[in-house]
This record gives sequence, structure tokens and C-alpha cells, in this order.
Amino acid sequence: MRKIIFLFLTIISFKISAQEISIIPQPVYLEIKKDQKDFVIDSKTQIVVVDTSLINSAKFLCDYLQKYYQIKLNVTNVTPNKNFITLVLNTRISEFDDAYVINSSDKAISIAGTSKPGVFYGVQSLIQSFPVNDTEILNIPNLNITDYPRFGYRGMHLDVSRHFFDVAFIKQYIDYLALHKMNYFHWHLTDDHGWRIEIKRYPKLTEIGAWRKGSIVGLWPGKGNENIKYQVLPNEVKITPKDAVIKTDGIKHGGYYTQEQIKDVIEYAAKRYITIIPEIEMPAHSMALLTAYPELGTEPDKKYEVAQTWGMMNKYNNVLQATDTTFKFLENVLTEVMELFPSPYIHIGGDEASKIWWKQSSVSQQFMKIKGLKNESELQSYFIRRVEKFVNSKGKTIIGWNEILQGGLAPNAIVMSWQGEKGGIEAAKQSHKAIMTPENRMYFNHGQFLKEDSLTASTPSFLADVYNYEPVPAALNTEQAKYIWGGQACLWTEYITNPAKVQYQLFPRLDALSEILWTPKEKRNYPDFKKRLKTQLKRYDLMGITYSKRYLED
Repeated sequence: MRKIIFLFLTIISFKISAQEISIIPQPVYLEIKKDQKDFVIDSKTQIVVVDTSLINSAKFLCDYLQKYYQIKLNVTNVTPNKNFITLVLNTRISEFDDAYVINSSDKAISIAGTSKPGVFYGVQSLIQSFPVNDTEILNIPNLNITDYPRFGYRGMHLDVSRHFFDVAFIKQYIDYLALHKMNYFHWHLTDDHGWRIEIKRYPKLTEIGAWRKGSIVGLWPGKGNENIKYQVLPNEVKITPKDAVIKTDGIKHGGYYTQEQIKDVIEYAAKRYITIIPEIEMPAHSMALLTAYPELGTEPDKKYEVAQTWGMMNKYNNVLQATDTTFKFLENVLTEVMELFPSPYIHIGGDEASKIWWKQSSVSQQFMKIKGLKNESELQSYFIRRVEKFVNSKGKTIIGWNEILQGGLAPNAIVMSWQGEKGGIEAAKQSHKAIMTPENRMYFNHGQFLKEDSLTASTPSFLADVYNYEPVPAALNTEQAKYIWGGQACLWTEYITNPAKVQYQLFPRLDALSEILWTPKEKRNYPDFKKRLKTQLKRYDLMGITYSKRYLED
């Protein structure tokens, strides 16, 4: 008798939980008809795909069900009488790009999208309607969902220069973005601390530039065994005394992706309708490059080293010399990058270029004189414009951090605004697309709480602050606001050395990010989001994802 009662209570509990649908990001319209019978996904359920272009979405759903619920489904192009999930393209269901509609009954579930990505996003919402416990039978309530994204650019960034992450984890990271309906992955592949992409014409970039002798321990100036010294110039802001000692751990760190590995990752992302935007930093953040090819620096006789400490701006000379030789080198590098990545966008950095290195270089000063440039800010602009002209000639568009506005914005450039909103506002007023990623809200390398268990960047970026951020600045009028393409969060890895820490810094702030970029502004509601988040965190338990459990205490 006890077994019968237990089974009955389990069924009742399961039915209740199945009715509590918690989808993040919140759909535009969601209706649950609780008086109708549920659809049951079991081993006999079939996925119907008549249009072969939707196989990627069908396979993603099959793989998810098999991995997390041990349910293996068959994909067919023949529609049975009942117990099937159908994926279809239908441009008439909505006027919006990448929209989808889900309708379910006890006999079938239909996911229709205005595009292939739209169908895929519908699959992600269906997945989030699954129970968050490991079960062999999935009850899906009678649903009606109509949905579409608010912004065209919904991005997430990962820095692999400070700490390298292998291909398997990069694919996992892409799956996290897919679950949240993100459509751009900004891959930060080069910086002072390591060059991570194979360039066949310049093998020393990875033979030498992909490896550093050690890493700073703790917050700068660190605590460790190895000592590095750098010169503090007389005319710079003295952050530390002259010949300051920076302590690092002395452990060699590095790695890079071959072009074949990158092709594999690109293909993997494309099947999830995520465009990968590669970032090749210039003219600063180039210490790894200069270690491999010192002749391209403003001090060609100097022995450069791949940076072992974090931080920028005047601490060490990491700026490329503006010469025809340098530009030819960059054109050759970018040619290989653009041939490798199908993305129409190439991120060229452009941030934190300390002008003192150009100011003290006779070669730079002569170059400026020949080109009629009045100051180093104009040289920065010339650098970006010249690179942009080359990238445009290959049919691509550049994206740069907001410093590319210095000295005059390149004609077709897209601005990524990280130093607050000012750069994005200025770009939009100049009729340039802008991507909003202000550090105080959108940098997930910052802690989530005032006190964290592990080392993070300083000032916290609280979940509520992320969620309540509005990507369209109030300073823009209606016409200017159209140039806000979307938003992005950045995950810099100075203090992130392993996948579990990446996950912890990412979740659950990625959920908040996805909702501000997908859901209509008027439907965003933080208390309701926190309620849905509790179910999402249980899903992360099922998926084996590390996240901050302190949010469950609220």
C-alpha cells in the first residue's frame, strides 16, 4: 500500500512540476493550457523533419535527450498519426526575423520558425520545458509560444589568451550560448599573454608567442617565486616605484588552436547558428606578437617577452610600430584569418594603445610627418582606418573597442563600447552600429558578490545590475537608437584558470544577459526572472554545470 501511495504522490508531483514552465529568456508570449492532456516524450516519439535544412536542429534535440535523459529518438520525414515532434519552416507565422511558434497537444508538438535559426531557438525553448530531473518519460504541458528576439546581436566573449582552454571546452561554451539563444561568440584569440591561432605564414607566432614563462599570482603585483622588472618611463603616471618587482609563479603556460581545430569549432558553432567573431588585437596588446617578431615594435632591438603579468597602459611597450612593413604583416595575418572564418566581422581590438611609445619613437614621428598626422591620436585613427580599408576590400567589416573613436572613426567600423556607454552613444550619433558591453555591468570576470570564495576582478557585477541594464541609452533619440545593434558580456580570464571557474563566473549572469537581449523591454521583470532562475539552476545540476549557489539563498 505504501508503494502505491508513494507512486501516486510521485506522479502528482511530476505533473505539477511539468506544468511549471520556466523559460529563460522569457518568451514574448507563453500560454499553458492546464486543462489539456500533456504530450509525453518517450522512446517511441519521432522527430519529423521534411526540410533537410532543419536536420541540425533535430540532431541537437536528439543529442540533448539522449545525453541528459537517456531517451533515443528517431528522425523521419514521414508524419505518423501521433507521438511526434515536427520541425518546419514557415515565413508566414511572424513578421519578425528568427521568430518561432510552438504548439503542443497530447498527440504532437509543432515547432515552426521563420528561419532555420528560428526553428533552432524553438528547440531551445522546448528543451527548457523538460522536467529538470533525470527521467525516462517527459511530460510536456499543452503549450502555445510565440517568440522572437529583440536585438540582432546577442553576444558572449571569451578570452583564451590569459588562460588557454581546449577545443572540447570551447564547444561546451558554445552549447551554453546556444541554450540561451545567443548568436555571436567573440573569440579573443590574441593578446600580450599568448597568441592562440595558427598562422601558417608566420609560425613563430605560435612557436614562440603562444607560450609564457609564468603568470602573476594573485592581484597585481602578485605573490610568487619568479621576479620580472620593467622600466617606468619618466613621463608616465608612476603606478609603482622604478624597477618595481612583479612576482609570478614561474610555471610555463600556453597553447594554441591549429587551423584545422578552428575549422572544426566554426562548423560546430554554425550548426547552432552562432557566428564566431575572431579578435586579432592591434595596435596594442601585441606583446606575444612582438616576442615572436620584435622588428615590428617601436623598440626593435629590445628583447620582448610574452607578458606574465596583467594590466596595461604604460606598464610595458606592447605597441606595434606604424610602418608599411607592419601593415603588410598584419594584412597577411588577417588574410589567413578571414579565409578561415566565414564571419562577415573581424574584431581588431584597438584599445588601450599607450601613445608614449609612438611619441618617443623617431620612426613613428617620421611616419606621422610623412602622412600629415598632427598627433598620436590621429596615428591611432590612421592605423585603424588603414586596416579597415584592407578588411573591407575582402568583403568584411571591422569591429573595435570604443578607443577606435580616437582621432576619428573609420568609415564602416562597428564600435564595441566597454568604457561605459559614451563610445556607443557617440558611434550611434555618427550612424555607426554599436554593441554595448559596459564594464561595470557586462564584465563577468568581476565577482558576483562583495566577497567571493576565489579571486576575481575588483568591483562586483551583481546579477540584478546585469538584468536591469538597458542596452539602448536614454541619451539617444528614436532614430539614433536603431544603431544599437545589441549587447555582449565579456569574460576575461586573468583569474580564471579552469572550466569550472569559467562556468561559475558565467552562471547565472548569462541567463540575465540573454533576457535583456532577447525579451521585449516591457516584459522584463526581475522578481519573475529570479523565480524562473531556480528551475534553471536545477537544469544546470542535471547538466553538470558549476554555478553560484548563493542565488538560491535569496
